[in-house]
Amino acid sequence: MQTNFSLAQLADPHVAESEKILRKCVHCGFCTATCPTYVTLGNELDSPRGRIYLIKDMLENGRPADKDIVTHIDRCLSCLACMTTCPSGVNYMHLVDHARAHIQETYKRPLLDRLTRAMLAFVLPHPARFRAALKLAKLGKPLIGVFEKVPALKPLGAMLKLAPASIPTASPSASPGTHAGQGTQKGRVAILTGCAQSVLDPAINETTISLLTRLGVEVVVPQGEGCCGALVHHMGREQAALASARQNVDAWTRTIEQGGLDAIVITASGCGTTIKDYGFMLRHDPAYADKAARVSALAKDVTEYLAGLDLPEPVRKPGTVVAYHSACSMQHGQKITRQPKELLAKAGFIVREPREGHLCCGSAGTYNILQPEISAKLRDRKVKNIEATGASIVATGNIGCITQIASAAKLPVMHTIKLLDWAYGGPKPEGVLDESLIAAE
Repeated sequence: MQTNFSLAQLADPHVAESEKILRKCVHCGFCTATCPTYVTLGNELDSPRGRIYLIKDMLENGRPADKDIVTHIDRCLSCLACMTTCPSGVNYMHLVDHARAHIQETYKRPLLDRLTRAMLAFVLPHPARFRAALKLAKLGKPLIGVFEKVPALKPLGAMLKLAPASIPTASPSASPGTHAGQGTQKGRVAILTGCAQSVLDPAINETTISLLTRLGVEVVVPQGEGCCGALVHHMGREQAALASARQNVDAWTRTIEQGGLDAIVITASGCGTTIKDYGFMLRHDPAYADKAARVSALAKDVTEYLAGLDLPEPVRKPGTVVAYHSACSMQHGQKITRQPKELLAKAGFIVREPREGHLCCGSAGTYNILQPEISAKLRDRKVKNIEATGASIVATGNIGCITQIASAAKLPVMHTIKLLDWAYGGPKPEGVLDESLIAAE
């Protein structure tokens, strides 16, 4: 794509990076075939190619964002399926991230939209606040129908619908400390405690720590770690995202200096995509560039890390039929497609992949709150394809997907690590029925 940025514009390193990305686009349109919003809405401006034109026009002319641009950029899930499809290597992720930051700086949203986004940014990255908000949500559930009738209040209705009926108690596994590996030590890792996941399903990290320590891996929960920054990053709140990144880089750097790390294990693939991008996000910060690059190099999804271990034979081979949903942040963001399925198969599960596995489930961080109608269409399409597999369990590697799919599916939906832990001697996951077993222990 030909660009016409001035030298003064290109002096801004963010503009210069976006200009390089724009020039790689050859207008081929392959991305439209795998873009969930284009497939759902059929509007060229709701495809990656269409959004690239809008972003180019906005940045090249140095003008603030307007309502039309914001509408189409807001509808983007950042699922990154377009990057998997693109034959030219267009880094759409970095381009749309820049566009969102530009929107945040130059566009004044309607009042209720501003308040909703400010509330999400204030609450979700902080477990204590999020836990309190979920308790208050119980009082608001009777108002869901009222909120859904008012367009500006639909995000509040979606938020209340997603709120779980019960909230797990806080887990001690989220507290800073070291969990020693059993037997001969095979490795030392840090684990991301996270924010929303630690409230919605703390058992994911508990299970991960239990499995890794049984396998002889020491697991460290670092002091001072916080939200990865993904939630605010995708809302264009760049300074808040960078502050979270620096906080975590500091925490993990201290841990590295106190005994080294083989990996930083992440159990939410949405977080993993962002942490693996810390090196890029902080590339212009001389105090953090090198440290952030080291952290990004150490970051691994838990299945990515487990695939590199010499695993023993599983204690049990359940023979259960599992539908594996590959989160967008896993398959498109991190390019991890093989390891989760191979681990499940090795552990004795029969793995089935749903049709249209490349399409997003509609969760996408806060997307299912801010764009509830499109999100619901994608969720229903995803659930229909999953249930058509005939599986008795759904496995995936991202808490957002778990929450989204479980809100409509008739099958139990759980993190892949819970099934692997079960196969390697851990307890049977809640929601797995005995009659679903083909082979007993």
